[in-house]
Amino acid sequence: MAEILIPRLAIIGVGLIGGSLALALKEAGAVGEVVGCGRGKPNLEKAIELGVIDRYSRDPADAVKDADVVFLATPVKTLATVTREMLPGLKPGAILTDGGSVKGEVARSIEPLLPERIHFVAGHPIAGTEKSGAEAAFATLYQGKRCILTPTEKTDPEALELVAQMWRLAGSNVESMSLEKHDKILAAISHLPHMVAYSLVNAVGSYDHYEENILEYSAGGFRDFTRIASSDPTMWRDIAETNREALLEMMEQFETFFAELKTDVAEGSGEKLFEFFHRSKELRDAIL
Repeated sequence: MAEILIPRLAIIGVGLIGGSLALALKEAGAVGEVVGCGRGKPNLEKAIELGVIDRYSRDPADAVKDADVVFLATPVKTLATVTREMLPGLKPGAILTDGGSVKGEVARSIEPLLPERIHFVAGHPIAGTEKSGAEAAFATLYQGKRCILTPTEKTDPEALELVAQMWRLAGSNVESMSLEKHDKILAAISHLPHMVAYSLVNAVGSYDHYEENILEYSAGGFRDFTRIASSDPTMWRDIAETNREALLEMMEQFETFFAELKTDVAEGSGEKLFEFFHRSKELRDAIL
């Protein structure tokens, strides 16, 4: 068991991401008290029942009182608003960090709000499922997964190291990179696939050549590919808005290759189709 790294941790947004961090740190013996905060009282009560948190407050300023670390796990467009709400309760030296999938917009909106002795470390654990709420949380979510920290010139080195250690104790492999690099990479490997999955479900679900909904015939391949389209629409709306430029760049990249494939299908060129599929297979196999 590790020594207690964080005597008091406040989780703002007790769902899959925040709840799993709390459970992982509890299992590692790295946290003392965990205080939860959120809008839904039933979810917070369920979190206590499941041992995810020890107590809760629905008032952000009250929830973060005397907290050593505050983890923001709400949709990215709400993070600045939540930060403003909890500022009166933050003690000097408190560390604020987040798990948002977009980093540039988050850092630019939060850093100017903070007084000198409140430290912010922007972060993003690359892990998750399509499920949400405290019941979705589990202690091993972050095992062997990457967590990217994106320090800026304002980031306190000691706060950065503590947050990095927190994620290591949760099971993550921690890396650091610039805000811009993070947002471009995530647009490619996470945000674009979600946009494609949502679009595919809408395209197939709207196909009206037959009376019945042909989605009822979907089997393993379609269901596996589109699983992420069951993710929280609010979260993905916010991501699409806050990482707009990087996402548009990747959507244009995708359109280029999809147009190439469409041309190959239209021409009936077996050689070109094989080459397209073979090239993709090699790239996909290389990441396994």
